[in-house]
This record gives sequence, C-alpha cells and structure tokens, in this order.
Amino acid sequence: MGNLTDAQDGTTNDYDGFAEAYAAENENSPVNAYYERPAMLALAGDVTARRILDAGCGSGPLSAALRDRGAVVTGIDVSAGMLALARRRLGDEVPLHLADLSEPLPFADGAFDDVVASLVLHYLEDWGPTLAELRRVLRPGGRLIASVDHPFVAYTFRDPRPDYFATTDYSFEWTLNGRTAPMRFWRKSLHAMTEAFTTAGFRLCGITEPQPAPAARELFPDAFHDLSTRPCFLFFVVEVPPSSEGSGN
Repeated sequence: MGNLTDAQDGTTNDYDGFAEAYAAENENSPVNAYYERPAMLALAGDVTARRILDAGCGSGPLSAALRDRGAVVTGIDVSAGMLALARRRLGDEVPLHLADLSEPLPFADGAFDDVVASLVLHYLEDWGPTLAELRRVLRPGGRLIASVDHPFVAYTFRDPRPDYFATTDYSFEWTLNGRTAPMRFWRKSLHAMTEAFTTAGFRLCGITEPQPAPAARELFPDAFHDLSTRPCFLFFVVEVPPSSEGSGN
C-alpha cells in the first residue's frame, strides 16, 4: 500500500486527516480483509458472550465481526475521525471511547475477557505502560490477541540494514485515494516483543505467521502470492495467568 522511506515528518500518522480513505482501503484490501482480520478472528475462536476490548478499533471492522460472532465489544481509538466512522458502522450498541493507549484506560480492573490489538502496538516505541494497562483491564485468564508488523519487514527492506536487536523507527508512505499519507512505526526484535509481554505479566501462548484466506487466491493473485511467501505481520496470543497460580492453592 506504500513505500518504505527514511523520511521523518511531524504530520505522520494523521488518521483524522485520512480516516475516510483509510477505512475504504481497509474494508476490502487483501492485506486487511483477506489476511490480517481473518487471522485475528481465527485466533479469537468462539467469542460468544465474551467481553472484548478492541484496542485501536479504527473504523470498527474487527469490532463488527466480533459483535456478529456474539461478543460484547467495546472499542477505543486515539482518532476521533476513526471513531466517528466506527459509530456509523456499529450504531449505539457498541460503546466507543476516545483513548490513547500510551495513557491509563477508563476501565475497571478485570473488565474484559479479551483484548484485541490489531496492528496497533507497532506505533509505540515503549510497549511497557500500554501492556501493563491492558493486563490490568483483563480478568485472570484473559487473553490479549495482537498483530504487529513483522520485525523482518523493516529490517530486510532498509539499506543499510539497521541493528536487528535495536528498537528503531521507520517511515512508510501509504497511498490512499491518490493521496500519500506518511506513517511512522517502531520496529522491535522478536525477543524484545516477547520480553515486553512477559515483563508486563503475560504468559505467552502462541506466535503465528498465518497464511492469507484462500478466497484471496482468485481475487488478488499477486497479493496472495506475496502474502503466502513473504513475512508481513506477526500475531501473538498471550494471557493473564489465572489468579490461582502462585497462590499455593
């Protein structure tokens, strides 16, 4: 959807400015609709009656899919423009909150059974405070299901290649409806990611590199080939250990 660059721009990640164009792209693009979202839903499994926080819900496509599968969904996002689109999609039945994941969240301890964080953590240089908050709002045994840019992507496309083990930022230009939108992300090593989860008190349950949905083969043959053969995103399932662990019971 764009080009990897070294450009730094104070207007990066302006989701309010391109909310409509991004939401339209996200709706049916092979990367989102036929790869990332199906993978997140597969990892979530049966969500009937589960209280789920969609952290970084954007215009709400994942929230809608989870709601349609019987979950009780709450959405948060830092972009008011994205939340307006989510409200249009979801109506009044899904609570939506303007919230920054780098700050404390407006929810009680243990308020959710699951948190989904779809392509959001790679916007953060320091995952520590965010993961601590997400752990706080999850009940014991609750899950965090997260997708991020694969650490190999920026590492292999940069020339010269950065220190793989360093946390480094990079910019990526998205082209949306004929307009370029500069985006800034943070790349971490796999070790740094897993250590961040465990330091926050999560137990690692799974790391996956899924394949695109079979339907994409006919609809988007070139994209299907790329997604089938090159790393794109990395998916984690981590959980809050049950309260009985370590209690001596």
